Amino acid sequence: MDFPFSRLRRWPDVEAENLQAHDVTDLLLVERALAVHAGGGARGAEIAVIGDEYGAITLALTAAGLGGVRVHQDLVTGRRALARNASELALSGFVPHELDASLLSDARLVLLQLPKSLAELEEITDAVARWAASDVVLLAGGRVKHMTLAQNEVLGRGFARVQAERAVRKSRLVVASDPRDVPAIRPFPVSADHDGLTLVAQGGAFAGAKLDIGTRVLLEVLGLGRSQIRKNGCESGETGSAASDSCHRSGVVNDAAVQTVVDLGCGTGALAASYALAHPEARVIATDRSAAAVASARATVAANGVADRVTVTLDDAGSDLPDGIADVVLLNPPFHLGTSVHTGAATRLFEAAARLLRPGGELFTVYNSSLGYRAELTRLVGPTEQLDRTPKFTVARSVRR
Repeated sequence: MDFPFSRLRRWPDVEAENLQAHDVTDLLLVERALAVHAGGGARGAEIAVIGDEYGAITLALTAAGLGGVRVHQDLVTGRRALARNASELALSGFVPHELDASLLSDARLVLLQLPKSLAELEEITDAVARWAASDVVLLAGGRVKHMTLAQNEVLGRGFARVQAERAVRKSRLVVASDPRDVPAIRPFPVSADHDGLTLVAQGGAFAGAKLDIGTRVLLEVLGLGRSQIRKNGCESGETGSAASDSCHRSGVVNDAAVQTVVDLGCGTGALAASYALAHPEARVIATDRSAAAVASARATVAANGVADRVTVTLDDAGSDLPDGIADVVLLNPPFHLGTSVHTGAATRLFEAAARLLRPGGELFTVYNSSLGYRAELTRLVGPTEQLDRTPKFTVARSVRR
């Protein structure tokens, strides 16, 4: 295949020697798509690409002369990498979309890099079966070590025929065809109540509508658990009341100095919504690089009645926010980059927090205790103290120097 895959970069995502901007699965999907096209199958405008991390699939097809390829990338880092790689290679003609009908209407071939979560795969499978052409073929690929029979079962809910092919260089394609009828109501978003806090989640949102353990620990340390808020008499809308003051005293945040709070990597918005409920006077900004997370967080803050006090943005590590905007940053950083365990994502968020905080501002971080981030937080942000430690998680407060 005459395409310069080696020239592709992951930027602005983390770059390292052991992290590439393409893999064998990308090559297999491109090869199959070109073969289908050469055989009189789908034209460029009838092809949709989902989960193309840095543009390898989309740009290889575009370079081969397939114009009008539609592409959906959940992560804004992937969208920016695709745009940058396209510019470097002087390629254009592909069309970015969200995961909606415009992405899939009349599509006859869908190329999918299999996502990590079964919920995200379920949402994508339903979307393809719901909106694509009746003769659509879904080619789903992944690295063999990350593929499971459960993925085939999810694909089987949307397609009558699901066939796994032989592995090639430790990657494999699964072919799904003959879409089934879909229910009138889409399977996502879903919602769940957590002691009075409602979380809403799209399929691609981390932890779904569950309250992940790390976030729960951070909420408790900050005095933002819903039971604590009710115990102290602080509920949404009680601005300036004695009950609100009592709630403020229950946490560890220096409330007198708080004006703007940033939930960095907000996920489904649990931290942002909880903070806004407990602190009606604060301006809260929630940001995440995942479009699924942002849609989920917006629905979460609306469900909890704080949409007028929480702004949710799709962004890469708060890069669109001004320096020194925040009095407080809340952070539950990931320790995975896709399917790779890598601390680079957390480091980028620590650096972002340092940039966003005013001098003297506070960063509250929860992380897996085995990762030992305290020294790095001290180096990148400022003096750091441990506030709590469970068998699995540590909560730290860093003061911006």
